[in-house]
Amino acid sequence: MDILESLRWRYATKKFDRTKILPQPKIDVLTRAFNLTATSYGLQPLRLVIISDKTLQKKLTEFSWNQQQVADASHVLVFCIENEIGEQYITQYFNTVKTTRNTPDEILNPYKKHLVDSFKNKPSEEIAAWATKQAYLAMGNIVTVCAIEKIDACPMEGFLPQKYDEQLGLTALGLSSVLVLPVGYRAEDDMFSQFKKVRRSMSETVITINEYS
Repeated sequence: MDILESLRWRYATKKFDRTKILPQPKIDVLTRAFNLTATSYGLQPLRLVIISDKTLQKKLTEFSWNQQQVADASHVLVFCIENEIGEQYITQYFNTVKTTRNTPDEILNPYKKHLVDSFKNKPSEEIAAWATKQAYLAMGNIVTVCAIEKIDACPMEGFLPQKYDEQLGLTALGLSSVLVLPVGYRAEDDMFSQFKKVRRSMSETVITINEYS
């Protein structure tokens, strides 16, 4: 399938076939795609938690407004943000840049100082909102990759993050959950798979500027 056909094929899966499990190579593709997602400044203030424990998935369903997809999916992906994005985190990023690209300090240090100073002056709420936007970028990327790989998925905001954090021990890891993505294979009797996709017309959603003065 080409990319547009794949995107037409995908939908927010409402019912998963709980007997079908994604093979590990498919999960590997998703995790690598997550790690390759573009993020602001390249800082990757994100972590991905992958759950395939059915008992835990069933427990998490009660903190997901009883959406059965969480229990029945092959795997549940939880997108998390780092709670602390400060000098130490930013310095570690630049150390990785230096190691990976062999970039000298005299080139990296001015930009590193700029980022450290910038984040130092931001309130924690603003940094959390910024990091959350990066999680949405990652989920969008993963949803597209799922479509290409013929993996069904259901992007979810409808859950109780604090309860997820408690159940998964995320606070101790310095993380906060922000998005949930059950993935697997659609059930044959999920009627939503047969519905026509509803979208605004291209003329309503796309603005083309050919010349600007």
